[in-house]
Amino acid sequence: MSLNNREKSQLRSALQEAVIRCSERCLYQSSKWAAELLNAIPEPEASPDDSQLSDTTTGYASTIFVPSVDPGEAALEAKEFNKYLLAKSLFDCREFDRCAAVFLPDSILASIVTSKESNNTTPKGKGKAKVTGVSSRVSSGYALPHLSQRSLFLALYAKYLSGEKCKDEDAEMVMGPQDLGNCLNKQLRTISRVLETWFDQRRIDDGENAEGSQGWLEYLYGMVLSKEKNEELALNWLIRSVHLFPMNWGCWLEMTSLIERVEDLNRIMPRLPQNIVSFIFHIHASLELYQRGPNLANSLDQLLHIFPTSSFLLTCDALISYHTKDLVTAEQRFSRILSLHPHRLDSLDDYSNLLYVMNARPKLAFLAHLCSSVDKFRPESCVVIGNYYSLLSLHEKAVQYFRRALMLDRSCLSAWTLMGHEYVELKNTHAAIESYRRAVDVNRRDYRAWYGLGQTYEVLEMHTYALWYYKKAAGLRPWDGKMWMAVGSCLQHMNRNQDGIKALKRALLAETYYETGSSFGSGGLSGSIRGAHMDPEILLQIATMYDTIGEEEDAKAYMEMCMAQEDGGVGDSQGDNIAIHNDSPGEASDDDNGNGGRGEGGTGVTAATSRARMWLARHAMRTEDYGTANRLANELCQDGVEVEEAKALIREVRSRMKANGLGEPSSEG
Repeated sequence: MSLNNREKSQLRSALQEAVIRCSERCLYQSSKWAAELLNAIPEPEASPDDSQLSDTTTGYASTIFVPSVDPGEAALEAKEFNKYLLAKSLFDCREFDRCAAVFLPDSILASIVTSKESNNTTPKGKGKAKVTGVSSRVSSGYALPHLSQRSLFLALYAKYLSGEKCKDEDAEMVMGPQDLGNCLNKQLRTISRVLETWFDQRRIDDGENAEGSQGWLEYLYGMVLSKEKNEELALNWLIRSVHLFPMNWGCWLEMTSLIERVEDLNRIMPRLPQNIVSFIFHIHASLELYQRGPNLANSLDQLLHIFPTSSFLLTCDALISYHTKDLVTAEQRFSRILSLHPHRLDSLDDYSNLLYVMNARPKLAFLAHLCSSVDKFRPESCVVIGNYYSLLSLHEKAVQYFRRALMLDRSCLSAWTLMGHEYVELKNTHAAIESYRRAVDVNRRDYRAWYGLGQTYEVLEMHTYALWYYKKAAGLRPWDGKMWMAVGSCLQHMNRNQDGIKALKRALLAETYYETGSSFGSGGLSGSIRGAHMDPEILLQIATMYDTIGEEEDAKAYMEMCMAQEDGGVGDSQGDNIAIHNDSPGEASDDDNGNGGRGEGGTGVTAATSRARMWLARHAMRTEDYGTANRLANELCQDGVEVEEAKALIREVRSRMKANGLGEPSSEG
């Protein structure tokens, strides 16, 4: 994707308008996003003949206010201008109720709500009222004050934030005895009734759109419906909003929060406007769904060609590497973002998670100190500091900072999930379960919370519950071998060995997918795994489960494959004939590690391969293959693992061979 100078100029104008319009309506996060993107576009090279004045007057928009293109709206905005300035000033001072009362006093709001609810009541003896008719609703409803859409949005948005503020104030202490997480925004009903009345009065005959609507009230209504858990209807209103004003990034973020699966994203993409913001949205939503792949990376590269210094897009680039477990590259990219924007705290909680996984204590200490110096009362700063204390194994201190992050923002997903991890370390399983459940309430796409719930219930030996949560995590990350290993282990504890074997084979498929290439997953229902590096622990577990159900030949084949991982092979010819899994998908839908952590030379001797060697030695004894048993036992003595058992086995081999008149075995492995 490349833009010519004319297209870049149009994009600049659109982003400038978005910054101003979002600022007018106090949507500061959306305004910040658009402004950062605007400044990431390289400036055109000015010719020596051009003066600074001519550049300023011809290339840039006014930075005060953008008048509405609708003459009626423009007249209303001009008439309300003084009141609007007062309301905006009150909003900026966080006096939300006073801001709303400038345009919508409480008496008017109460009249609208009462009128709306009385209209929705079915009269006695008349049967069901027909609520879809436009004329019946308009004629009997209470008329709204004649306000511009900008003023109405500002008043209702202030009312919404007032309700959110009261909700936080009414909530108990985070994870306290009375903190049930069920506090609601009491203003949602009022805002919903006012917006329904406004849409009823503006409804066009086709029943779809409101006449002259600019898209901002649709966004607010979609946000209210989302809070009321009416997600499908909320999505429809948000899509309608981005068609009317596509540069409102907050609307796209609200849509992202309603998309739980890739299928949902693919379903709504044809319904969206086709522009650069929907292109950015698709990348962002895919990352939120933990997608990866060359198409996603190529799309992001095209955008970075247009916005080379965009902190948002550079963060997306780093997250792609993080999700694919290319930790070194991800760390380098996050470090570059930090050097370009040292005072930017957005997404530094993800960077701290990465440094925690890499055990990079000095860098994490520096990051925690930096965040504390920039703003110690930002949720991201508290999460970073909590991660640092967790790395030091000061789990109580870490919990303290994660709780502080949640006091600042109860929807901080990282804090809920990480606090659950800390409670697991502190053996407080009840608090861990509650933390993970609250994380899932915030974002049902968070596989870490589902996986944490499974782990916690497994510690409590409640394997049925654990299995359900593990399956949820595996559904969100179907190409993560760790998820399927957990499912298989849980099934093994439940004595469902056949199902457990299927899950562990899928874990093998996930672990080897990126090492053997994309054709491995799409070649058929079963295929060769020769040359693939596999986790010996998974192979040993599969072999043990086969042994438990009495399928000794399959157990032997997997034990040999496990032992062969020491030098990177798959053992003898059995490896060519063993099916990995019978449901292999056609393409990768998740982010797994391209490097399984093993080099070309294999794993070397591990506890798993030694146990497999011991099992094969005992199997050879049972089948009277004394030469193989002696060779394997000698190898165990050289490995230095289970030496005493190996020596006892050698003595037993020699005594049996002597008893059978076969002579002394060779002592060379």
